[in-house]
Amino acid sequence: MKSFRKELWFQTPRRRAFINITPQVEAALVESGIREGLCLVNAMHITASVFINDDEPGLHADFDRWLEGIAPHEPIRRYRHNDTGEDNADAHLKRTIMGREVVVAVTDGGLDFGTWERIFYGEFDGRRKKRVLVKIIGE
Repeated sequence: MKSFRKELWFQTPRRRAFINITPQVEAALVESGIREGLCLVNAMHITASVFINDDEPGLHADFDRWLEGIAPHEPIRRYRHNDTGEDNADAHLKRTIMGREVVVAVTDGGLDFGTWERIFYGEFDGRRKKRVLVKIIGE
């Protein structure tokens, strides 16, 4: 069995963003040469997420509004974590809701998606460089 590892780096100009990273993951799969196996994609930072859903701007706006309703950024004093001098407690909570990673089957050299499925990087405390791990195993 072969194993392949690649890091993707992101730096968003805003605090929150959703980025379709499917093309970068597909490029990593081609680079790996693996035709059958599994592809793990995970955010390597505790205020960012990787998830699978539809690439539709209205849905992304709905995610943003929904997450902000559950864990609003302000007032920052509402969160004990922010007593440390941070202002990103809401980002930790949003990451927990949206998830750390996804695993996608690799079949015949491609990501084996359902209809409309794409891989997204969710940023909840942006404006600094963060990484995503792509780990592919198989034959």
